[in-house]
Amino acid sequence: MESFNVVETLQPAERALFWVGALITASLALWLLYKIITGFRIWVLGNGDLLSPKLGKWAVVTGATDAIGKSYAEEVRVSLLIYLFRFHSERLLCLLITESTYNVETKTIAVDYGQADIYPKIEKGLAGLEIGVLVNNVGISYSYPEFFLHIPDLENFITTMINVNITSVCQMTRLVLPRMEARAKGVILNISSASGMFPVPMLTIYSSTKAFVDFFSRGLQAEYKCKGIIIQSVLPFFVATKMTKIRKPTLDKPTPERYVAAELTTVGLQDQTNGYFPHAVMGWVTTVLAPIKLVLCLGLSMNKAQRGGYLRRRKLQ
Repeated sequence: MESFNVVETLQPAERALFWVGALITASLALWLLYKIITGFRIWVLGNGDLLSPKLGKWAVVTGATDAIGKSYAEEVRVSLLIYLFRFHSERLLCLLITESTYNVETKTIAVDYGQADIYPKIEKGLAGLEIGVLVNNVGISYSYPEFFLHIPDLENFITTMINVNITSVCQMTRLVLPRMEARAKGVILNISSASGMFPVPMLTIYSSTKAFVDFFSRGLQAEYKCKGIIIQSVLPFFVATKMTKIRKPTLDKPTPERYVAAELTTVGLQDQTNGYFPHAVMGWVTTVLAPIKLVLCLGLSMNKAQRGGYLRRRKLQ
């Protein structure tokens, strides 16, 4: 009799646990289905040719002489106003070839984004243009990984990196965004870095500037999304460029052309993107799956090794 009463007492609790378990299982299944459908929409279907003359006659690309910036300049098939980080005649020739190849009007202006007094000149160059796309691509990194206090010419290094990686993004956005808001359309792509997703020891200043670009982009997107403007934070991992010193592209280290082609399909679908499916997987692993202490430890170990190799090679020279 006592045993029977115990069973009767437990039955409501068992039923409650069953429905809680069923609800959790159903929720997880729906979440997984949503992620699969969303992933298919982003990485397989994409968003097509969103960057078109319908947004505006002109696109502005900063730092477009090399790598990712040059690939954006080639992919955005509208009239281009290109701001070179510094003047290089051979790179300018490449841009003129781009103009003839894609039959788009191209203007180039050389400015030193390391300086803070260049923006009146840039504002003058932008006057009267219907700008539909802004790609804030210009950026610099370390010559080699280094401890903060051992960075050569540290004071100037800090000022230059902040001017190039942070001030340029804010100031170019300040100059272009008002006319986008007035027309209720436009796209701003801010090229951050996967290094901005978590601290990177011995690339600390660079990593911090890229974290700023990511936060700045997502904050502005929340402010201006309702006004028809897309502002996207782009966080690539390694791409085979001169800055990364990677010569041979691989699946996880694509060419700039392959990366940019993939990234442009995510515009309008993701406010924050790694831009390329293998990079998205790497981003998930490093920010969700792996403990941050492990990421920091591995980053420090890898950069110490790179620093040692660089200093040994320089000593041999």
